[in-house]
Amino acid sequence: MEIGVYTFAETTPDPATGVTIAAGQRFRDLIEEVALADQVGLDVFGIGEHHRPDFIASAPPIILAAAAERTKRIKLTSAVTVLSSDDPVRVYQQFATLDLLSSGRAEIMAGRGSFIESFPLFGYDLDDYDTLFAEKLELLLEIREKQKVTWQGTHRPALKDQGIYPRARAELPIWVAVGGSAPSAVRAGLHGLPMALAIIGGMPERFKPFVDLYRRAADEAGHDPAATPVGINTHGYVADTTLRAADEFFPSYAAQMSRIGRERGWPPTTREQFDAGRTPRGHLMIGSPQEVIDKILFQREALGHRRYLMQMSVGTMPHAQTMRSIELFGNVVAPAVRKATAADNQPRLVETTGPAPSRA
Repeated sequence: MEIGVYTFAETTPDPATGVTIAAGQRFRDLIEEVALADQVGLDVFGIGEHHRPDFIASAPPIILAAAAERTKRIKLTSAVTVLSSDDPVRVYQQFATLDLLSSGRAEIMAGRGSFIESFPLFGYDLDDYDTLFAEKLELLLEIREKQKVTWQGTHRPALKDQGIYPRARAELPIWVAVGGSAPSAVRAGLHGLPMALAIIGGMPERFKPFVDLYRRAADEAGHDPAATPVGINTHGYVADTTLRAADEFFPSYAAQMSRIGRERGWPPTTREQFDAGRTPRGHLMIGSPQEVIDKILFQREALGHRRYLMQMSVGTMPHAQTMRSIELFGNVVAPAVRKATAADNQPRLVETTGPAPSRA
């Protein structure tokens, strides 16, 4: 099982001090975090694209290219690329360049985006939200397959036998990010693409129907199950003790989720809600190393995924605390999870109506 970290590179006020880190320093801290993730043996580091004042990762391929020069083995992916408001030609070129710079470690995680800022920014109509993604995904896959492309669609000028360079590996991974949309899960399966499922609320096992839809669609389209893995992305944080993990993570998490909630008409995030999410059946992967190990393995039994990515910064976390969390995640959690799943590439799916099992 692959284990990794992703971030949106938050630049919000520190809830303890009220100070907002300078953008340049946040970038330097982020590169240090990727370098440490590589050193402690994590498999993947992802950076998500956003176009808002509270995040600075509007150009993930550039940040990942800088990280490529500081790392040796870790896979470098977007998390996500908002393909709906981007040009698939440029997306391919940027990640092909990253793939060459990193000696074959680049990945694309394509999604429709959970925020809308990029659509008016780049001149797209939100009424075309779904058709933009469907069409552009088709073109991106065509570009990956063919060096010269002839293509015509609705939302981009046509291509007529035009070469697209540089060329990455033929198998440059393209994941489809799904946030709870059944048609998106089916689309990923029909294309035979890996699916990254984001779980940011609710009981994780309730997302099993999306996994089932994805696998059924992939099977009906004739795709090899070994080539269609599922990844799970959640909020999480690891500290030496349970209480320390909760107390360190809650202030920034609550501030950021409440800030986004105000935009969407949600009530503020409370400590009670947060603590409920930390329970064995909750969505937050927060706790001591052993608690996180147990919870990853429990969710794997329910969902059968082969990759797990943790978003450790939801709101601005102090850099030193994030580094410690990455250290524990890579040195303690990841080896234990890999050992437990080494002989279980296709885990048995179990009923999850009872209490979570203990692996302590």
